[in-house]
Amino acid sequence: MPVPLSPDEAHLFLESDAAPAAYLDLLDAVSFRSAAAGLRLGVFEALADGPLPVDRLATRTGTDPLGLRILLDALAGFGYLTRADGQYANSANAARWLLRDTPGSFAPALSFWSTVLTGWWQDLESSIRVGGPTGDFYAWLEKQPEALADFHTMLRGLADVLGPEIVELVPLPPGARSLLDVGGGHAAYPVAFLTAHPQLRATVVDLDGALAQGARTVAAAGLGDRVTLRPGDLFEADFGTGHDLVLLFNIVHGYQRDAVRTLLRRSAAALRPGGQVVLLEPLAEVPDRPAGPGEAFVRMFSLNLFHTQGGRAYTHDELATLLHETGFTDVRQHLLRGSDTDHLVTAVLAG
Repeated sequence: MPVPLSPDEAHLFLESDAAPAAYLDLLDAVSFRSAAAGLRLGVFEALADGPLPVDRLATRTGTDPLGLRILLDALAGFGYLTRADGQYANSANAARWLLRDTPGSFAPALSFWSTVLTGWWQDLESSIRVGGPTGDFYAWLEKQPEALADFHTMLRGLADVLGPEIVELVPLPPGARSLLDVGGGHAAYPVAFLTAHPQLRATVVDLDGALAQGARTVAAAGLGDRVTLRPGDLFEADFGTGHDLVLLFNIVHGYQRDAVRTLLRRSAAALRPGGQVVLLEPLAEVPDRPAGPGEAFVRMFSLNLFHTQGGRAYTHDELATLLHETGFTDVRQHLLRGSDTDHLVTAVLAG
């Protein structure tokens, strides 16, 4: 958690330039890494039922008592744990956000980002020098099964929050029958659309690993007879034709402009005239977005995209230009109540 500062200390580091603000970043980096270690070692889960002394906690987590005590003291100092009478307990914030079975848990996101930042960001300088990623991020991620599961759980959680609102914002034209989801492996968004529109069928195209969760999502919703899961590369797989709606959710930001243009052309070819394409993206520039964690996340996310995949967060104007270049009209931006970073961009395929 952020290092707690009194107003005088905050002024010293952040406003007066009398002390290095990077020192606080160092402490916060260690706090983040310590929390991820506690999560992976099962510390927060072991404390879910109440406080424990070090020896019992070490037995439950299979850790060295001395090493664990040092970690616990760090976590207590950073606010993830409390310490009293020789026992440790989850702080209220950790109990709310870092237990995996808690609704809306942040545990998958913490675990995923820790894996990415410690396992992939070691050569950030190289990607900045050469102008793109130094390896195949998704091939690497496929070899990290826990991180891959966390990734899809994280995206699925976002979809559960935003899905109903998005369905409400994207009315289908009369007679709409077919939806194509490009790269939406967890299938939560198609399920939301199909639940609201009984006449609709969906095709979801993504890699095998991503579609594994999609199969579970579709089965749980009882929609197996209305959803086709099609494994394949997004630039080579058969998208089919005559779709009424194409979803490109959290996809465009992973690619450079030429690749985005190709995906949009492929989407246009899969649509019927007058069909819609819908993009869900963390836009780089949003006048109505205030400074704060949301803005900071988009900047961080854009840097991560460039380093891992060669992509970035695009502005609305950049996406509008690409959509116009690939045959789309009536480009619109929609703000979402459920997220201060993600936005919908919709467009219609010209007749």
